[in-house]
Amino acid sequence: MEIKVSSLAERPDRLPAVFDMPDTWPEFVTHDPVGATHYGRIPTELPEYALFAEDEDGRVVAHAYSVPFALDAPGRGTLPARGWDQVLAWAFADLRRGTRPDTVSAVSVTIAPHAQGLGLSAVLLSAMRDNARERGFREVVAPVRPSAKHREPHTPITEYAHRVRPDGLPEDPWLRVHARAGATIDCIAPASMTVGASLEEWRRWTGLPFDRPGDIEVPGALVPVRCEPERGYAVYVEPNVWMRHPL
Repeated sequence: MEIKVSSLAERPDRLPAVFDMPDTWPEFVTHDPVGATHYGRIPTELPEYALFAEDEDGRVVAHAYSVPFALDAPGRGTLPARGWDQVLAWAFADLRRGTRPDTVSAVSVTIAPHAQGLGLSAVLLSAMRDNARERGFREVVAPVRPSAKHREPHTPITEYAHRVRPDGLPEDPWLRVHARAGATIDCIAPASMTVGASLEEWRRWTGLPFDRPGDIEVPGALVPVRCEPERGYAVYVEPNVWMRHPL
């Protein structure tokens, strides 16, 4: 597949096509309140950090979002335990206050269902790195959502993240793409995304009964969802893996 990568700053006319591109994210992930508040702002408020790929027919087949933020600002300095949620909150707080950013964080790389398995994730990750370098940044960080962790929801994330193959690369496919691009693991973000909702909402999102207390395995979830029927809610706290990409 021949693709062309652009930013929405360069091609604002493609915003509707980027928004309309189908994806394979689990439904419950889209109900993280921090993500629901900030994620959709990236293409319009930070369009130079919203990249997309078109195929030879002009169809949008992938997009990659990142955000600039001030990691070395007072009270920060280390990559946050709240990972994805925290870096989105920091980035838009910095944008509002006019704080000068010193780091770029990857936020997502999303591939259309029909274009998966063609190596586009590596292409978009490389484009994201190049975009940050061209803007004068010396590092990209990423709260990585390991792509195969959902197959082992009860395995501790620290154990899973540090598994390597005989060639020394991570066992997880998405961690491996980052490693091949030059990234190394910095730390674990144990509470990168939190989705708390009523049992009725979880039933609607997953098709599962959510009628017993304890840990519920949900398709696509990296760890079990904690169900509290007597209290009428369930909570998902997703861990991610912070990786650093020197540029």
